[in-house]
Amino acid sequence: MKQQREPLVYLAPFQGITTYVFREVYTQYFGGVDKLFTAFFTGIQTEKSLRSHKQELAVTHHHGVPVIPQILSKDAREMLLFARICHDLGFEEINWNLGCPFPRVARKKRGSGLLPYPEDVQKILEELMPQIPVRLSVKCRLGYHSPEEIFALLPVFHSFPLSELIIHARLGVQMYKGQTDWGSFEKVLENSTLPVVYNGDVFSPGDFDAAESRFPSVNGWMLGRGLLADPFLPAAIKGERPPVSPETKIRRYVDELYYAYRKNFNDDLRALNRLKELWSYLSLSFDDPVRVFGKIKKTRSFDAYEDAVRFVFETYQWKGYGGKKLEN
Repeated sequence: MKQQREPLVYLAPFQGITTYVFREVYTQYFGGVDKLFTAFFTGIQTEKSLRSHKQELAVTHHHGVPVIPQILSKDAREMLLFARICHDLGFEEINWNLGCPFPRVARKKRGSGLLPYPEDVQKILEELMPQIPVRLSVKCRLGYHSPEEIFALLPVFHSFPLSELIIHARLGVQMYKGQTDWGSFEKVLENSTLPVVYNGDVFSPGDFDAAESRFPSVNGWMLGRGLLADPFLPAAIKGERPPVSPETKIRRYVDELYYAYRKNFNDDLRALNRLKELWSYLSLSFDDPVRVFGKIKKTRSFDAYEDAVRFVFETYQWKGYGGKKLEN
């Protein structure tokens, strides 16, 4: 049975991509997103630790859409400090990253590397939850090595008033490869007493329809690579029709991001690296993704980038709404 209410759609956190600049420009041009999750913060030992990231916590909402700061930590004291800072800045919720799959993180028992240790998760929450001044949601995977890990964790999560459990339906060792495990996710959904949000491989409205049919009781949907590839995706999921000339809006969006990143980096060429990261996904919604991204990737100056973008929009067709499947 279909959900009766409009689906909740969240922007997934992406290190180096879903920055303040991206969130501000994205929400200026596109609708359909209900929450914006920051990339993770870590190493928060004092309030001064956040000074270099001041812009990332500069606003609690982008064009009316709430921002959820995320922390990567295994230290309850660090998490509490972060929560208090966020509370003082006006945020009402933070998110705990138990999903990062990268080995350099997981080896330190952080991100998805903490999932095989439910006793440690229990101790952290026992210390944190009685004092935390904001809501806490958790983003995790089904496990690091095995989906059995999530079922050992559910009783722990159920012991605390978490606001949501956001689950990427893969294992940490998979990174972003292989199939999502719908069977294990379905069992989590059936056994969870907390609101559960689905994350993983929703690249088109068709993907969403298939997942929604399988998981009608899910609380929301977190979109990452699919949204980066096709910015219209959240609105499409909510039943909105694309504009008559979607490529015109995409071009304005791309240009706005370009100028915003140049300003943010004081015209340093590092701005191009951020834009290229985004284009590695955005190119997938054009009719020849390999050539589109190749054209952008080889640029080494702002002038060359501008010429490449002009060439892409003059030469290739924006397909959108479902692009190509993403393998990495």
